[in-house]
Amino acid sequence: MKLNTQVNLLIKILAFILLSGFLNPPPKPKLDKIKLIIPTFLGNEQRNYYGNIAPESLDIIWKTNLGCGRTIVPSKIPDTVQMCGAGWTGQALLIKDNDELFLVQGAYDYNLRKIKAKTGEVVWEYPYDDVIKSTGCAWINPHKDNDDPDKIVILQGSRRGYKASLHDKYIFSYRAISFRTGKELWKYNSIYGASFSRDVDGTALIVDDTVFLGLETGDFVKLNPNPEAAEIIDSHKQPIEFFKQALYTKEDVQAHNKNVVIESSPALLDNYIFVTSGAGYLYKYDRNTGEFDIQFKTGSDIDGSPIITRDKKVLISIEKEYIPGKGGAMLIDPTKHKDSCVIWFYPTENNNFVSWQGGIIGSCAINDKYISKNDNSLSAFVGIDGYLYVVENEFINPYDSVKGPCNKIMYPKPQEIFKYKTGPSISTPIFTKNRLIVLTYEGLYMFSYDKNCIFTLLEKNEKIRGEATPIVHNGRLFVASRDGNLYCLGKE
Repeated sequence: MKLNTQVNLLIKILAFILLSGFLNPPPKPKLDKIKLIIPTFLGNEQRNYYGNIAPESLDIIWKTNLGCGRTIVPSKIPDTVQMCGAGWTGQALLIKDNDELFLVQGAYDYNLRKIKAKTGEVVWEYPYDDVIKSTGCAWINPHKDNDDPDKIVILQGSRRGYKASLHDKYIFSYRAISFRTGKELWKYNSIYGASFSRDVDGTALIVDDTVFLGLETGDFVKLNPNPEAAEIIDSHKQPIEFFKQALYTKEDVQAHNKNVVIESSPALLDNYIFVTSGAGYLYKYDRNTGEFDIQFKTGSDIDGSPIITRDKKVLISIEKEYIPGKGGAMLIDPTKHKDSCVIWFYPTENNNFVSWQGGIIGSCAINDKYISKNDNSLSAFVGIDGYLYVVENEFINPYDSVKGPCNKIMYPKPQEIFKYKTGPSISTPIFTKNRLIVLTYEGLYMFSYDKNCIFTLLEKNEKIRGEATPIVHNGRLFVASRDGNLYCLGKE
């Protein structure tokens, strides 16, 4: 009788344990609760995605103040200015976490912010030492559980530090921040070199949990983003640097007056990484051999990022600086020798605006991610000359040739599809399936286009001006302005 009582008691205990879930605890949050929608500058590793659905109109849904900050513009003769809002490149990241959408936006008031995309409410702010004029990128740490506070990491650059000297031992202008908490995870020292700058304006490319990043020192670095692998050096937690290579020569430093900065963001094509530099080169890095090769030399400063097209070509934008010819957009075949790799060149007109003389400062946009294989592949770019241009990527007229940036070699010119006077801009336009949107110093423009490549201006918002690159998602547009605000726009 006593044995039966004990058995019955044991059965009841086991049943209670099973029903209570002790042996089967509730599952942890799934990784599909995390979605990196716009995780990097221009959307992906090829720098050619800008979001899904554009808005029907440009009504203001909400705006969030980003403040202002003072900074020293790096140049041969430094100048102190006040900057408001956010800008070049200044594109917001868009991340879904536990069924809620968030933006991550760097700003000119020195702060990196996590913002609720639905309302504009600021979740947290992390202070840098200077204005943030770059776009960050997001990395999902595979070494952390899905519900870990540091599962999602934001990698973000800034200027060197308003009160910092160019020759200081430490300039932490690149940092890793926890997306969920806003806590600093590590910071990277941008070491002084031959350049006049120690800023980080570019966005990293993350491949196989490895960071590839160009610095304004003129160096290209490869870093380990994992905070657990970071080392304490002089009381600072710093990431492991796998390698660093200068992408310039002594002759480049002299010819460009120390302007050998890398402001662009690297792009991935198969096993190659492409990066542009202020020294005037498009470089190709072989991930198998670890070697760099000069794909093409323009001679001019290249601020814009390389863009990968659907047929595996590389599209670059060229400023008018250090060259006798014009700046513009150039399409390159990376499988060919540097002497014969240019497919076409589209020059823009010279124009003195602020400190620029012409060409294109921002990157080119393409519609390849939004079209079928039978549709026209288009490029859009806006120049210092004040015009927005749209050209056909895959059609050239062999009888229509133009001089290249150095005014020596003749190159084919692509077919021009559309041209519109928007005013000068250093922003990058964005495409969707049937929209083209660009922010300029004279306003925000939204155009429609159809399968016949007919472009029509739908709306212009003159109140929103600046140099940041927008993103779109589910009928909403997010963009920072130089008036000090981040805007959410769409149909009310």
